Amino acid sequence: MNYVHGDLRDQLAFVGFDVVQAGLVAGSGGNLSARIPDEDAIWVTGGGSWMGRLSRATFAAVRISDGSPATVGNVPPPAIEPTSELALHLALYRARPDVNAVIHLHPQTALLLDALGEHIRIVTTDHAYYLRRVSTVPFRLPGTTELAALTAAMAADGTDCLVLSQHGCVVLGDSIEIAHKRARNLEEAAELTYRALAAGRLENLRDCPEEFLDRLYGSSAVTV
Repeated sequence: MNYVHGDLRDQLAFVGFDVVQAGLVAGSGGNLSARIPDEDAIWVTGGGSWMGRLSRATFAAVRISDGSPATVGNVPPPAIEPTSELALHLALYRARPDVNAVIHLHPQTALLLDALGEHIRIVTTDHAYYLRRVSTVPFRLPGTTELAALTAAMAADGTDCLVLSQHGCVVLGDSIEIAHKRARNLEEAAELTYRALAAGRLENLRDCPEEFLDRLYGSSAVTV
C-alpha cells in the first residue's frame, strides 16, 4: 500500500481490510476517516459499512467546520450517510489540527483489560514510540456529542491513543500510516499485558526502560 501517493479512500480501505484480518474489529463495527488536504473536509466511512469491504464508494465527504456534506474537486461524493460516530471524528479534528487520520476500532484484548480495570502497559520500544501513553475515556453512550466532546478534550494534550471504556478505542495520527501502526501496537501492548495478567505475573511486567523514554521524549514520562 502506497500511503504517500494513494487516494486517501484507498488507504483507509486497506486499513479496514487489515484490521478485520487482525481481529481488531468485526463486521461493520468501527469507522475510519482522513483529513482531505487543503480542504475543510474529511473522508469518513459510511454508516453500516463493513470494514473489510470498503471501497471509494463507501466513504462520505463531510465538512469539519459544520458537519455538512462536502463536495471534493469537481465530482460530488457518493450520496451515503456518514458513520453514526461522525461527531467523534469531527470533534477530534477540531481539537487537534495536527491530526490527519482517525481510526476507531473495537479491539478485544484492550476492551477486556478495560473491563477488568487494568490499564495497558507500555512494554516495548515500539509501544513507547508509537503509543507514548494510553488514556481511558469514561463510558459515554456511543454516537453521542457527549462522548465526542469528552474524547476530544482528553486528546487535546497530544494523547493519540484512547480506550473508550466498554466501547472501543480511537487512535490518531498525522498520517493514515501512523494511525494504522498505532492501532496495531495498541492491541499488541494490550495482548502482552493480558498474558502477564493471566500468568499471574503482571506485577513483574517491566515497562519500557526509562533510558529509551528519555531519549525519545526527554524528561517527559510515558504515562497511562
